[in-house]
Formats: sequence, C-alpha cells, structure tokens
Amino acid sequence: MSGKPGSDVAILMGSKSDLEIMKPAAQACRKLGLSVDVRVLSAHRTPEQTAAYVRETAAAGTKVFICGAGGAAHLAGAVAAHTTRPVIGVPIASGSLQGMDALLSTAMMPPGIPVATVAIGGAENAGLLAAQIIALGDAKLAKAVAAEREARLQKVLEADAEVREKW
Repeated sequence: MSGKPGSDVAILMGSKSDLEIMKPAAQACRKLGLSVDVRVLSAHRTPEQTAAYVRETAAAGTKVFICGAGGAAHLAGAVAAHTTRPVIGVPIASGSLQGMDALLSTAMMPPGIPVATVAIGGAENAGLLAAQIIALGDAKLAKAVAAEREARLQKVLEADAEVREKW
C-alpha cells in the first residue's frame, strides 16, 4: 500500500490500528491515478520524524497530506505546521467520545495553520478532496474526478429507478 516520498498524496496515521479506517483514502486516490505514500507517524511519539518526513516529502513534490488520528488528534495540525501544502484531517472514532474530540481537535486550528477536516472516519472523502485539489492544475485528473462523480450520480439514479419500479 505504500509509495515513496514525493508521491502525489501522503497519508499519515498516528497508529497502525488506524490503517483499515484510512485505506479508503488511498483507494480513492489510486483509483483516480494518484500515487500515494502511507506512513505511521505520531505527532506525540515521533514528532521529529514526523516533521522531517513532512519537510522532505513536500520538497520531493507531495501535493497534499491526509492525516488520520483519534483522541486529541494533533497529527494534522503538526503536519500543517511544517508545510504550506494542503492538509486534510480525518478524525478517527476512539474512546468514550467516539471521535468528537478528534473532530474538534482537527477542525479547531489556530489562524494561519489551516487544516481541511472531513467527517469522523471520512477517509474516502479525504482522498476525493485531495484529488479535487490536485485536479485544479491537472486537466486529465479533473476529467477523472468528474467521471467518478458522474458514476456515483448514475448509481443513485439506478437505485431510484429500481425503487420507483417496485413501489
């Protein structure tokens, strides 16, 4: 599942246990033809390695960072502090608050260090948002993003027709 520094999208998570939740981000990116590097790095347990990775991979050409974390969820903010590239936070449900703490920690960044935030467990949307951001400068990718959106539209219309036919 891993790529290398300089991939289009870097996906970071604070713990290996977050991998299943974050997989849809990588799958959405890869489906649209983006290269992905997946890492386990922690804002608290590996702060120096996290900062070094972010600086190195941004310098190598990574366009967007996606960060998944639960609890206090400082990973996205820690990444954003070391790059001006877009950072998308994926709050992960954990503990008694079931991700509300992660959602608020990810969304409530100080002025000057923005982090886009998707829903709790919203890794697939994070991958799609990363693709949309990158597509601003890539006409081929923009067409692939539009085709993905059209495919989802058609799926809903097919379900609608099926329901109308039976009811």
